[in-house]
Amino acid sequence: MPTSHLAPAVDPSLVLLTVEEAARRLSVGRTTCFALIRSGELESITVGHLRRVPADAVPEFVARRRVRQHPAPIALAPAA
Repeated sequence: MPTSHLAPAVDPSLVLLTVEEAARRLSVGRTTCFALIRSGELESITVGHLRRVPADAVPEFVARRRVRQHPAPIALAPAA
């Protein structure tokens, strides 16, 4: 079975990702990824004239989203 249609494997050695690579890791489109960058939700830097997303910014973004969408339950103090 040809595998040419499969997405390339994630290279864990990459320190910086293109916006397209970050979008692929988040399973969102390029435009959505740029919107996340513009809003400050997803960290990015410029290298020369290029926009790059630090590889560790992707899991950090996901972790913040998970906490915001599923906050930890508040422990109730026992009745005195």
